[in-house]
Amino acid sequence: MRKLIASTLITLDGVVEDPGGFGGTPFGGWAQPYFQEEAIRLSIEKLASCDYFLCGRRTYELFAAGFGDADGPYADRLRELPKLVASSTLAGTELTWNATLLEGDTITALKRIKAEDGGDIMMYGNPTLLHSLLQNGLVDELDLMVHPLVLGVGAKLEGPRTEWKLTGRRTLDSGVIALSYEKGAR
Repeated sequence: MRKLIASTLITLDGVVEDPGGFGGTPFGGWAQPYFQEEAIRLSIEKLASCDYFLCGRRTYELFAAGFGDADGPYADRLRELPKLVASSTLAGTELTWNATLLEGDTITALKRIKAEDGGDIMMYGNPTLLHSLLQNGLVDELDLMVHPLVLGVGAKLEGPRTEWKLTGRRTLDSGVIALSYEKGAR
C-alpha cells in the first residue's frame, strides 16, 4: 500500500500560497531565497521513495514550464517521475511531461492508486488540492518546510481537525525548519 505524502512550503503565519512566485500574486516568491542546496538535496531524498508526483492543474502547468527543460538532479528527478494531474478543466490529450490526468473522481482514483503496491505518492503545495486530500483523509504524511517569515496575506493551510505525530525535524542553514508528521495520535 502506497503512502500519500503532502509536502508544502509554509510561512510562520501559515501561508502556503505562491511560494515560488509563479502564481501571479503580488506577494509570491517568498520561498525562493530559502531554496538553497540543502533544501534541494532534502527534496531529492524525499522524492527518491516515490513512484508518482501528484499535482493540480496549476502546479502541473507551472512545474512543467519551470522544470520541463531544466538541468540538474532535482529537475531530472521531477522529469522522470510519472505525474498524476487532478483537474476538471484539462483534457488528458493536453498533458505532456510524463503526466496522466486522473480520470473521473480524483478522490476515488487516488484511493485506488494508494491501495496498490509500490512506492509513495508525493504531492506539492496547492492549497485547494491539499485541502481536499485532508478532508478525505488521504494524506498519510505531512512534510512542512517552515520558512522564517510572516507574510500577513495569502491562502493558508486548511483542513479538518486531525492529530499528527512528529516523526522528523531538521533545521536547515537557511533557517527553514523541515518537519515531518504522520497521521495519528501524538
